[in-house]
Amino acid sequence: MKSLNVLWFNAEVYYTLHMRVLAKDMKSAAEAGSKNVEALGWVHRIRELGGVNFVILRDRSGSVQLVFNEKSPLTLESVIRVEGEPALNDKAPGGAELRVSKLEVLNQAAPDLPYQVNGDPAKIGLDVLLDNRILSLRNPKIRAIFKVQAVIIESFSAYLRANDFTEIKTSKLVSGGTEGGTELFAVEYFEDKVYLAQSPQFYKEVMVASGLERVFEVAPAYRAEKHDTPRHLNEYVSMDVEMGFIESERDLIELEKGLLAFVFEELNKKCAEEIALWAPQGASVPLPESVATSPVLGHEEALAIANNEAAKYQKGRLFDINPEAEVRLCAWAEREHGSALVFVNEFPRRYRPFYTYPLDASRTMSFDALFRGLEITTGGRRQHNYDDFIEVLPKFGLKPEFFPGYMMLLRHGCPPHGGFAIGCERLTAKILGIANVKEASLFPRDRKRITP
Repeated sequence: MKSLNVLWFNAEVYYTLHMRVLAKDMKSAAEAGSKNVEALGWVHRIRELGGVNFVILRDRSGSVQLVFNEKSPLTLESVIRVEGEPALNDKAPGGAELRVSKLEVLNQAAPDLPYQVNGDPAKIGLDVLLDNRILSLRNPKIRAIFKVQAVIIESFSAYLRANDFTEIKTSKLVSGGTEGGTELFAVEYFEDKVYLAQSPQFYKEVMVASGLERVFEVAPAYRAEKHDTPRHLNEYVSMDVEMGFIESERDLIELEKGLLAFVFEELNKKCAEEIALWAPQGASVPLPESVATSPVLGHEEALAIANNEAAKYQKGRLFDINPEAEVRLCAWAEREHGSALVFVNEFPRRYRPFYTYPLDASRTMSFDALFRGLEITTGGRRQHNYDDFIEVLPKFGLKPEFFPGYMMLLRHGCPPHGGFAIGCERLTAKILGIANVKEASLFPRDRKRITP
């Protein structure tokens, strides 16, 4: 017997075939006068009222109410298949219910659930949710996080492909740090020691210089930073972009504005139900047109604005674009420009890696994107001239022999180029109003958590 994930091709076929109906389509099946359909999924909730008992069945599309005329032997999270007649019911989820005539238990769940899977995650501690991640991902509200995240990645990739970018996949095992730092995870590799990649940046630059000119990657990145804060992960999804033949970081900022506007547009189209689930936590998607009004501030101007804003709340003086400054700048941008997004560029050289292209003796062609009080992007133009690269290394305590790949790249025809990376979990969290970025990671990795 063939199960179909569509309702029908014509009424005659629908009435003569036994078909699976997804929860979200049960009302349409009832309105069509269907007499016998099949539904499969998990037991989400049970309500027993004597002679009539109700079960909420959950599948990938949502939930539907099942009606039994006798007590069922079901436990929460059991996997079942039912047959019955759909009927309209305004009080049921989705406006319809399935009056069950046949039940098959495909897998009976043990009754001792370690926590309330069908509860409101907002009322359950984060550690409980993460310790029971295998089960907590079944919660519709938690699962909605990753539907939103999937659309973010999908639209990020679609926009770049439409603008002639090529997707690449680079190695995550490297011989040393892209940024010359020590915050690396070491891995035994046969007789050698290698490291988990902090960033695909060097490989992105290689592919720009290969002639592709425009490349992107969505992949894990690793940072061995000993943070334990709501904004940090040690493994995260980095959405990376690199582009050749740019004049300055302004080209990259304009690219990211268009990209984010498209991401927001797609989220508004495809994730209304998921956003609504998180509305009590402040979830909302910015209007795409608001991105165009996002201000671009030089580092010094941004710092001055942040200090003016902080003074209103009798906060101490800020000396850098730190988390407090990020919050103040985004609040200012929202008020003055109608945008939750602000770009800060022209960072001093002391704050940027050795490969960042200089604007002048003290400033660089680099930028951060701040969204709703959190930095979601760092990027900028890179050094492409061999002699300039050699000259800058000693200022950072580095030597050419540390970077043989860069030496080869820059000696043999590398165009002016630059790029940026967006932290996928951070962007997801800020759209949904999630306070801790760990909740926006499927299986978060931090200093204390390596399972499941």
